[in-house]
Amino acid sequence: MNKKQKKVLKRIIIAAVLMVVFGLIPESILPEISIQEAVAETSSVLILKAVIRFILFMIPYIVIGYDILKKAFKGIKNKQVFDENFLMAVATVGAIALGDYKEGVAVMLFYQIGELFQSYAVGKSRRNISELMDIRPDYANIEKDGQVVKADPDEVKIGDIIIVKPGEKIPIDGIIEEGEASLDTSALTGESVPRSVRVGDEVISGCINNSGVLKIRTTKEFGESTVSKILDLVENASSKKSKSENFISKFARYYTPIVCYSALALAVIPPVVSFVIGINPNVSQWIYRALTFLVISCPCALVISIPLTFFAGIGGASRAGVLVKGSNYLEALSRAKVVAMDKTGTLTKGVFQVTEIKTVDSSIDNDTLLKYAAYAESFSSHPISISIKNAYGKEIDQSLVSDVKEIAGHGVTVTFEGNEISVGNSKLMNSLGIEYKKSPLNGTVCHVSLNKEYAGYILISDVIKETSKAAIAAMKSAGIVKTVMLTGDAKAAADSIAAELGITEVHSELLPADKVSIVEKLLSEKNSDDDKLIFVGDGINDAPVLSRADIGVAMGALGSDAAIEAADVVLMDDDPVKIPLAVKISRKCMRIVYENIYFAIIIKILCLALGAVGIANMWVAIFADVGVMVIAVLNAIRALSVKNMS
Repeated sequence: MNKKQKKVLKRIIIAAVLMVVFGLIPESILPEISIQEAVAETSSVLILKAVIRFILFMIPYIVIGYDILKKAFKGIKNKQVFDENFLMAVATVGAIALGDYKEGVAVMLFYQIGELFQSYAVGKSRRNISELMDIRPDYANIEKDGQVVKADPDEVKIGDIIIVKPGEKIPIDGIIEEGEASLDTSALTGESVPRSVRVGDEVISGCINNSGVLKIRTTKEFGESTVSKILDLVENASSKKSKSENFISKFARYYTPIVCYSALALAVIPPVVSFVIGINPNVSQWIYRALTFLVISCPCALVISIPLTFFAGIGGASRAGVLVKGSNYLEALSRAKVVAMDKTGTLTKGVFQVTEIKTVDSSIDNDTLLKYAAYAESFSSHPISISIKNAYGKEIDQSLVSDVKEIAGHGVTVTFEGNEISVGNSKLMNSLGIEYKKSPLNGTVCHVSLNKEYAGYILISDVIKETSKAAIAAMKSAGIVKTVMLTGDAKAAADSIAAELGITEVHSELLPADKVSIVEKLLSEKNSDDDKLIFVGDGINDAPVLSRADIGVAMGALGSDAAIEAADVVLMDDDPVKIPLAVKISRKCMRIVYENIYFAIIIKILCLALGAVGIANMWVAIFADVGVMVIAVLNAIRALSVKNMS
């Protein structure tokens, strides 16, 4: 809870305590009488007691409502009169004018509680996303006259030589002049397989150097580099984010002027008409009816139950592992029609595993082929090597391996048990002049040769999450009309996964800017402005798209900080099944919201009509206010329950 929320909570507690204490004062000491009634009695003692009672109840009223009154006054001053603040001010002042001081304080108190619920549900204000993204380099190592000098990336010019050491980020796009290394490109592409680079290869900023010192000749200035473009995309996309207008403001825009002008008309027109036609007008009676009309019109049921329904819906979703950052996003989720998703880490585990072992020599079985590959890769920390060693699952005695020759971007050759073993990609097989077989399946293929003879291959794939297929099916049953997969992965692998999961549309081999462009296109193709597009991702590279989509959903357990900050909804356990669950929770929440809206408005209109003709007294007014509020709040609490919705 932030400082502002704590301050409001203190005011709520102080006002509530004061209201209860003053309400418990015995009738003999401080009778429940208004100043008007005391004046009518012409008793100076009663007038004094009435004034004291008024002053006492004004203390909690001012404590809890001064900011609302201030905002209402500013609205009047700025000629933007009819908003929820003016509505609350008129309703509470109306109650106080009737001498119902407790009602005036309670209404303002309940309103502030509802506002606090709403504020707490939304959470702390977002900080600038670019400050949280860890792809922005702090410095660049420039080589000048044989010396390495740290400089601001903005100071580096095209053609300068920069040095990037292991563990450092590449600050600016360029071409490698010297050195070999393995680069972690996941921050940009979202794919977890490191990229091997050598002299002559082009590299982009934002990648992390896993191994080896690189000398890079820059080809762009920092402002034009990939990392800067991603930061700009995030900032610009955030500025385009559409915000759902708070319902109370919309409602009050029409409701407030209608009831206020109606109350004024009720107080003025009948006495004037009576006077014109020669009947002695009962002015006080019509003023009383007008004030009763205002009390009945008090929007307690709406201003409390609606934020509370959203709060309960957000709380229920949180219990289910879905963190929704605000009620406007919960409302938007209920209108979702298109879901676009990243692949790696969202639909797949982002963890590479051996999925197929194929031998071509009957003298070597699968276990032996895997053993040879594991020993050959025993000195490597590459994710592909780790997946092979994990599949082997036995202790490896590295002393049995000799003559290790690792060829960057190709593979490795070793001597093991008197045999020359080579493990790597097709480039390695071609360089050794060995004919190899292609895998019919999609994934990373590690070919294995024994004494320059092809022995077989090991297929390593990014494994699909167990719940991904069920998630896509659940989305369709929840009314999602189109599912789209966006990935930086190769087309063949992407198409294969999309077909297996039943995804409607797939786009592959994308950079972050491409993803934003496709989301822009999908947004333009929507049938209606009310239809919403969800994008689900987990990497820093997804942050611009998460910000641009109507609703950005991030994988929270494994996702990057930048993606989580840019997103509107976070799935805390990275389970894609929670996407359709979030949509169902939001629709239940909105159904309850509309139930409360229709119920409250119908009762209000009925009681307002009765109050206008003098049938409804203060008891009816209190039911129309407090009674409807209690019923609406009890209905709102139903949004907490999210059982049996998956």
